[in-house]
Amino acid sequence: MKRIILTGGGTAGHVTPNLAIIPHFLKEGWDVHYIGTQNGIEHTLIGAVEGVTYHPVHSGKLRRYFDLKNFTDPFRVLQGAGEAFALVRRLKPDVLFSKGGFVSVPVVYGAWLNRVPAVLHESDITPGLANRITAPLARTVCTTFPEAAEAMGDKAVYTGTPLRAELFAGRRAQGLSALGFSGEKPVLTMMGGSSGAATVNRVLREALDALLPRFDIAHVCGKGNLDAALEGRPGYRQMEYVSEGLPDLLAATDVMLSRAGANALSEILALHIPALLVPYPLSASRGDQVLNAKSFAKRGFSQVLEQEKLTADTLVEALAQLWQNRAEYRRTMEAEPLHDGTDRVIAMIEQAAQEKRK
Repeated sequence: MKRIILTGGGTAGHVTPNLAIIPHFLKEGWDVHYIGTQNGIEHTLIGAVEGVTYHPVHSGKLRRYFDLKNFTDPFRVLQGAGEAFALVRRLKPDVLFSKGGFVSVPVVYGAWLNRVPAVLHESDITPGLANRITAPLARTVCTTFPEAAEAMGDKAVYTGTPLRAELFAGRRAQGLSALGFSGEKPVLTMMGGSSGAATVNRVLREALDALLPRFDIAHVCGKGNLDAALEGRPGYRQMEYVSEGLPDLLAATDVMLSRAGANALSEILALHIPALLVPYPLSASRGDQVLNAKSFAKRGFSQVLEQEKLTADTLVEALAQLWQNRAEYRRTMEAEPLHDGTDRVIAMIEQAAQEKRK
């Protein structure tokens, strides 16, 4: 029986692409295992998937700032590398697929020590720290952005991001019904990631008086960010998060206001949704979202409004411009050949496994 180990965690963005490819390997009869942390989001998301065996290991967080744990976490990484090495040696997989995140470092090292080929996936234009550390040990690095493939050298292949098949099965009528919208006005959906986007949430709410005559607004605001004073306002629906109903919500969406995380952009591109991107600012991040958004704007996929320039007035103006140019953005996205990276990433994994068995 063919066997695969997957890893990745720390954020939902390091897990959902794994969720997109797992059904293929289960359907094809592979023995599927996942290595992650005991308490990370990956355990919550993957532990519920039937047919996947989950193995927790120790791992330290890779920080770019001073923290006393920076002195102890290297020992946790070493402990996790030992645990991962033992797991890989016992399971004898044909291939490892790593989506990144700090938990992936000891796992990729464990695979390398056991001579198991590793296929990595990098979501952003500039590689994250975990993938920078482990890329020299990998057979192939799949990328969401063509710029990343060019920057990461001969091992890198521009594949796009694996997307869950259910995202393409959304029904507009069900989405409108769930939101309580009639469909007479176009639907503007705002999504800021799993934890929300406080600044964008605030400015969108400040602009409601100007936006609601033109749009019905679905606002996915993040956990703990509901505004009780706005409950029941006609044309405005706020939700902390959306899970099972996400495909229907996206099918009901005419234009989107979004952060510029790589997974969100991949969904926007695959579903051809005209979007106004407000990337997480450079002052509060490593700048990956700024670069992601610039790439999408340069390729004609989306419009960008920097957070430093974000006010109620600039938001209303930018959304009006987005709506005016929506057909052109949609045409450009439809012409992009790499909408969904699922098949390409699976092909890279299967090729690596096949070469190991030779």
